[in-house]
Amino acid sequence: MRETLAGLRAGGPASSVTPGLDAVIPLLDLALPLARLLDPEDAHRLAVRALAVLPLPPPVPDDPRLAVAAFGLSFPNPVGLAAGFDKDAEVPDAALRLGFGFAEVGTLTPEPQAGNPRPRDFRLPADQGVINRLGFNNEGFVAARTRLAARVRRGGIVGVNIGANKDAKDRIADYAAGIETFAPLASYLTVNVSSPNTPGLRDLQAASTLDELLARTIEARDRAAQRRPLLLKIAPDLTLNELDDIVTVAKQRGIDGLIVSNTTVTRPKSLRDRAAREEGGLSGKPLFELSTRMLAETYLRVERAFPLVGIGGIDSAEAAWQKIRAGATLVQLYTGLIYKGFGLVQEIKAGLIRRLVESGRGSLAETVGADVQAIRAESVS
Repeated sequence: MRETLAGLRAGGPASSVTPGLDAVIPLLDLALPLARLLDPEDAHRLAVRALAVLPLPPPVPDDPRLAVAAFGLSFPNPVGLAAGFDKDAEVPDAALRLGFGFAEVGTLTPEPQAGNPRPRDFRLPADQGVINRLGFNNEGFVAARTRLAARVRRGGIVGVNIGANKDAKDRIADYAAGIETFAPLASYLTVNVSSPNTPGLRDLQAASTLDELLARTIEARDRAAQRRPLLLKIAPDLTLNELDDIVTVAKQRGIDGLIVSNTTVTRPKSLRDRAAREEGGLSGKPLFELSTRMLAETYLRVERAFPLVGIGGIDSAEAAWQKIRAGATLVQLYTGLIYKGFGLVQEIKAGLIRRLVESGRGSLAETVGADVQAIRAESVS
């Protein structure tokens, strides 16, 4: 381990100091207690920089039983890095080398955007959650496009999450521009209309507005030389009637998938941390129940027209397994890494294999949606 650190400080060739993943992950996670002493946003920035310079080994092939087919893509495993961690597409390849089956960068807006005033990111350690009101802070399309163009031949599944500038006169035009910009460079594209931290953004989930949004973004996608899968990321705070409208529009427009869900503006009564009073979107363990219930309701309405990505509160193999049984073909995580470290990725994959063996199923596809009726019954009772 000392040799690895010395090599990094000396700037030596990566090939001469690159340790195995089983050595790198403990090195990264060793810094977790120190990172928690920093402002959450500063700690996040430090983590991104570390991944940018650390010589990570090539990814180890996953167990074939973890392979997943979705949106016309072949995923080596179903565990993805959610948007929000790598906002500016700085470290997607590092994420893949850490064992993620795919990585989603962004949220990106056409013009660089500072976001909301700091402080705007708050840990809730007593609840294993985070509240943020970042406001789509990012360096804009041009910077991310340059980085993605430089890695386009490296392979691996990298999605791009697209948003709109806060002061945009035509927000739908911002999304269409993002589709055209990143279609040649992304494995898939996500339209993010569910962040609570840009005023009025969630209004784009209303049926009539959403229909226009999807029509224009699909047009932009279909004009591109590469026809990429188009996903929509929705909020967990929707009423079931609003969810009905979204699924109806999504099916009629023929999108390729839904991501369920973004952060919540609600505050469960169980929250204990003082920071729970802060405004913004809540993520992590406190979001798990709400987002999983929304996932199951979405799965029932979609009727297998397209796959779903489950996100919200995944911090263990059991949580990922429950998301899959609630209707997720793929899962994503971010907040769980803050409390459990990057070793969580390997832990989840190993745990999914164990649960497959215990259940007698040969693939994850056979498990998708197995518990939706039970989850609905619980929410109704």
